[in-house]
Amino acid sequence: MKMAVALLALGMIGTGMNAEVTKASFGTAKNGKPVEIYTLKSPELQVRLITLGARIQAIDAPDRNGKFADVALGHPKAASYQDDGGTYFGAVVGRYGNRIAKGQFTIDGHTYHVPINNNGQSLHGGLDGFDNRIWSAKEVADGVEFTLVSPDGDQGYPGTLTAHVTYTLHGHDLKIEYSATATKPTVINLTNHSYFNLAGEGNGTILNHKIQINANHYTPVDKVLIPTGDLPAVAGTPFDFRAPHAIGERIEAKNEQLTIAGGYDHNFVLNGAAGTLRTAAIVTDPMSGRTLTVKTTEPGVQFYTGNFIKDGEITGTGGKKYVRRGGFCLETQHYPDSPNHPAFPSTLLRPGQTYHTTTVFSFTK
Repeated sequence: MKMAVALLALGMIGTGMNAEVTKASFGTAKNGKPVEIYTLKSPELQVRLITLGARIQAIDAPDRNGKFADVALGHPKAASYQDDGGTYFGAVVGRYGNRIAKGQFTIDGHTYHVPINNNGQSLHGGLDGFDNRIWSAKEVADGVEFTLVSPDGDQGYPGTLTAHVTYTLHGHDLKIEYSATATKPTVINLTNHSYFNLAGEGNGTILNHKIQINANHYTPVDKVLIPTGDLPAVAGTPFDFRAPHAIGERIEAKNEQLTIAGGYDHNFVLNGAAGTLRTAAIVTDPMSGRTLTVKTTEPGVQFYTGNFIKDGEITGTGGKKYVRRGGFCLETQHYPDSPNHPAFPSTLLRPGQTYHTTTVFSFTK
């Protein structure tokens, strides 16, 4: 594909900025609409973002020897994201990321119904979620701001929602800021659904990666992956990552929760005050030396180990076949099914309010 690159007017000259931004064509979506790709580049990191789903398409990060590799799972063509069976690689998912039980919730006495698309539940916004939309994009200092207007009644959700997702690159830190307003009371839970393999995308499983999660509690799920409402302690369970453990160390343990999800696919209740930026998780690949640190203002993080990736069915960005558990996700979020659990932190957004969250992915060696 011939890519006519246009260098945007963003750089280090006289501004103190540390990211260069370029823009190019990334082909077309299945509906024929053009998709653009933006590249953010600092000396420490290179990030590629596409307007289809406001996605992270690739992240090139150095290992302990300074060798760069793409550590985010993805596709080389836009339309492939819409044909891969719902992995949501790199996408911003919404209006409500994660699951809503039976596709219904109640606001001010009125029950709303949203599409069922996952074992009788609604997942990641429904049949035509934000991951499947072409977002508008504009250059901002050190990055790109994506905008999407979701009309009243879109996928059954009330109110016109105007959402903004801004990616900025500062050295080895990729910062994601989410904001939104609505014209009617609605629910919202935006997150990024990137899959990471710190050995490089397509380089086997992530089972030898070591992960530490800053959480004393988690939200167990029923057989259709809806939270039970309980918040048990992680202590004494395979969900205790308060000290680092290899992802594969206990993933096959005889544990009902691991059996239900086919591995880890659970929300962890982060320690510390929601609304403050704090460490959610730290993941290290012993072979490459790469480390990912995730910080967020959100109350929870979904740790998912790529249990539903089927061996050999997807050829990734670099031309390699992906395998089951070939990537992990750390989706910073409010808890799944929060609209149906009054004791969970609220995801209600009313007119006059502004939804705002921040997540930072830091890649070091």
